[in-house]
Amino acid sequence: MMKLKRSVLLACALMVPATAMAEAGDWVIRARAVNISPNESSRLGDHTNALLGVGAGSKLEVNDQVIPELDISYYVTKNIALELILALGTRHDVSIKGANGVASENLGSVNLLPPTLTVQWHFRPDQTFDPYVGAGINYTRFMDNGLHSSQVGDIRVERNSWAPAFQAGFDINLKDGWLLNADVKYLWIDTDVKLKDGPKIDSLDINPWVIGFGFGKRF
Repeated sequence: MMKLKRSVLLACALMVPATAMAEAGDWVIRARAVNISPNESSRLGDHTNALLGVGAGSKLEVNDQVIPELDISYYVTKNIALELILALGTRHDVSIKGANGVASENLGSVNLLPPTLTVQWHFRPDQTFDPYVGAGINYTRFMDNGLHSSQVGDIRVERNSWAPAFQAGFDINLKDGWLLNADVKYLWIDTDVKLKDGPKIDSLDINPWVIGFGFGKRF
């Protein structure tokens, strides 16, 4: 009987995947390809619509973009990790859309640098499939942000935005510390839009969904 129990325990141990699981003090570096899909909300006023000559109901729109993303995680405990997300900059085209959805004018593009810090809770860090959720703060720096309207001249956006960020995803732990990752984030990014040396003309909320897939290595 004792030999049988030992054999069963040995068989169970051999069936457990030889994966590297998270422990306190671990570092993980992940690389992802992410799609940034703005969920923008634009509030151009009646006066601005008339000024730009595009009619009531118009708004600013920001296009999607696919970029590489690098993030670094530190496991404070087995379940709690801090993740610094370093998107490598993303350029988005901006246009004015009329009420009927037809582009009235292309204004140019803005370049965003949106580093984000989140605190994650990993539900199953000692298993092959490890889902997690996270929350934190996003800082977005608007760079090279000159837009131009042929009708009213140069348009500027405010340089800085601080706002919350939420995150969910999962790791699939593989051998030798490698892992596969899928991740989705929602970022609140808002900025004021002004005429150059003139009044504010809009409050633009970009608020993108950031959906990514990639791989990582635990150290």
